[in-house]
Amino acid sequence: MQENKDKIILPHSALLKDRQELHLSGVTDVDSFDETGITAYTDIGELSIGGENLHITKLSLESGELLVEGRINSLVYRDEAPKATSFFGKVFR
Repeated sequence: MQENKDKIILPHSALLKDRQELHLSGVTDVDSFDETGITAYTDIGELSIGGENLHITKLSLESGELLVEGRINSLVYRDEAPKATSFFGKVFR
């Protein structure tokens, strides 16, 4: 566990078993969830979980643990804040 100016940063890991069971650590919040998708937040960004018949079987924001069961089809990470675009990034859009 790492501290960053009064904020404790939880280490993040993801373990997917047979696309049926997903164990996550380092989860700081869960924004939305239904049977086809879950949006969770970690210190390294937003995580969108897509699938079918998804169920949250364990959620502890205190310890940062999230356990999801169902058919997991996708895991997509997004940065929480958009990165600043460099000069060349703006020119070559």
